Amino acid sequence: MSGVVAVGEPLLRVRDVGVRIGRSTILDGVSLDVPTGGWTAVIGPNGAGKSTLLRAIVATVAHTGSITVDGLDVAALSARQRARLIGYAPQRPVLPDGISVADYVLLGRTAHSSLLTGPKVADRREVERAIDLLDLGTLADRSLRTLSGGESQRAVLARVLAQRPRLIVLDEPTSALDLGHAQTLLELVDELRRSEGLTVLSTLHDLVLAGQYAQRLVLLDRGTVAATGRADEVLTEENLRTHYGASVRVVTDAGGVHLHPVRNIGPGAEYPHRLHR
Repeated sequence: MSGVVAVGEPLLRVRDVGVRIGRSTILDGVSLDVPTGGWTAVIGPNGAGKSTLLRAIVATVAHTGSITVDGLDVAALSARQRARLIGYAPQRPVLPDGISVADYVLLGRTAHSSLLTGPKVADRREVERAIDLLDLGTLADRSLRTLSGGESQRAVLARVLAQRPRLIVLDEPTSALDLGHAQTLLELVDELRRSEGLTVLSTLHDLVLAGQYAQRLVLLDRGTVAATGRADEVLTEENLRTHYGASVRVVTDAGGVHLHPVRNIGPGAEYPHRLHR
């Protein structure tokens, strides 16, 4: 699949999804749509349920409600069928010891390969293509464990791309990166989204970056959807004060939404999320 894909009808539909772990309700009645060809970012304070939502979407945690990709119930699919639809990069991916970058990317072809015959020529071509797209050619024979944080993130993304999924799900893809490498990775993801016809769903801790790269934001708080829409609709001073306990000034211009923290000092200053000893 290649070429620019216009943002259109929802590829992913989440309806009234709930997740309980033990006696705790992590998600409660979450519903959202992820348009085909677009980038949707899930944001929210710590403990809001963002990572759990992604795990429900890729069927690694049990849930109530319904989750469909391209009209197919993800919970009813086999692991191989899901892997052909959804490529998932967890926040802390498992990076095996004693494996090269190329062999790690080849793991992304598992859903397309026969367990008896192993990878085919077509699988090798997909691996070469993913390595080329992520500019990993000079690192292909390197041990995965010797890579820097940014290089490792690119290798993980290459493995996801080798799956040839319709939807890529990225849990905090920039969490281990400095600002420059974070911007580079997000630019790469956005370029691949447009050129490869991918649909992206991610969580992002950095609200400014989320607003700059995603066409749509979904704000979670305490396991429920608090707001959805464009960055300027979701990243409001009221929402940030209510759901993050943050005091900020929001400025919107041609470059997007900009958040400026405002320090409350002096008598009577209050912080909704003040830590108590």
